[in-house]
Amino acid sequence: MTTRRTLLGGLLLALATAGAWAAWLSWEAGWTVDPETGATSGPYAVWQVAAAVLTLGALAAVAGWWLNIWLVAIVMTVAFTVPWAVHAASTDDSGLWAVGAALVAIGTTIGTTLVGGAAGWLRRRTG
Repeated sequence: MTTRRTLLGGLLLALATAGAWAAWLSWEAGWTVDPETGATSGPYAVWQVAAAVLTLGALAAVAGWWLNIWLVAIVMTVAFTVPWAVHAASTDDSGLWAVGAALVAIGTTIGTTLVGGAAGWLRRRTG
C-alpha cells in the first residue's frame, strides 16, 4: 500500500467518522423520565445511537477492505471519541464524561477492529 493512499485513506476515514458523530450524536434528543417508574434515560435516543453504530460499522467495513486494520481502528477510534468527549465535557458538571469517553473509545476500538478486520480478511480470501 502506498504512503499516499494510506494518508489519503486515513484522512478521508477520519473526516467520515467525525461526520458520523456530527450527524447522529452532536445534538441530543434530551433526557426523558418514565412517568410510571421515574427512570431517566438520555441524552440520546436509542435510534440515534443505533444509526451511529450502523454508520460506523459501514465505514469500518469499507475502510477495512481497503486499508490496514490497525490504521482503521486507530483513526476511527480517535476521530469518534475526541468529538464525543469534547462535547460531553462541555455539558457535564459531574466529571463522568471521562468514564463515558473511555467506554466510547473501548467500544469503538473493539467494533472497528472486528468489523474492519473481517472485511480485510474477506478481501484477502476472495482476492
